[in-house]
Amino acid sequence: MPSYELAEQVAIVSGAGQGMGRAIALRLAREGAAVAVADIDNESAMRVAAEIEAQGGGALAVQVDVTSRADTERMVAECAAGLGRVDIMVNNAGVLAVTPVLELDDRAWDWQMNVNAKGVLYCSQAAARQMIAQGEGGRIITIASTAGKIPSGKDVPIAGYVASKHAAVGLTKQMALELARYDILVNCVFPGIVESEMLQVVHGEIAKLEGVPVEEIRARALATVPLGYFQSPQKVANMVAFLCSTDADYSVGSVFDVTGGAFPFY
Repeated sequence: MPSYELAEQVAIVSGAGQGMGRAIALRLAREGAAVAVADIDNESAMRVAAEIEAQGGGALAVQVDVTSRADTERMVAECAAGLGRVDIMVNNAGVLAVTPVLELDDRAWDWQMNVNAKGVLYCSQAAARQMIAQGEGGRIITIASTAGKIPSGKDVPIAGYVASKHAAVGLTKQMALELARYDILVNCVFPGIVESEMLQVVHGEIAKLEGVPVEEIRARALATVPLGYFQSPQKVANMVAFLCSTDADYSVGSVFDVTGGAFPFY
């Protein structure tokens, strides 16, 4: 595995209690960063923080609701107080509702927009202010989705998710331009089809809507991946580690795909 030494760096990873967030937190810790494991589920955050500490890393569990400005500001303050500073903010927290567009109600719409878009804004603002106060730059990385560039397709009814990820990508690109003057480098990562708890839920819900076995939905999705297998959360974590490193110190407002070749023409 390539090494991107992040010793003396401090990272916050939102939604780090499971899945991609957990993989990202563990990978950054292996690179030497101290990690604030942030999640709305404090028990899961504590478990991942304990994993990092068991491997000899520095960690802090922080319970946070990314849809609350006050909560995200507290998260950053706790990280700075407990770990000394904030150098990296990874906006990973995300939610998804499988809902046909004609049935998409305010509750599902607001839930996805609040977590997936507003959460990126709140976390990034709080982290950027801390980085500016420190005067040494930093990194902000948003885990977006291919849904942030293209629609999901007629057989994958996730319009609210698609809209929220488009918003998150646009926001991240604009933040990149405005924060570059402070040497805060802001970029996006586009995962493809990640084998995760969320994917299991999505495939299960689509299978119910269509009245077909979930295996059929999984096979259909897998057929879109030229590499022939769903990616692991670790594949996403690897890209994040690269973007946190000095090897990526001239990347600003860019989108980095980790899709296994899926969706090649967007």
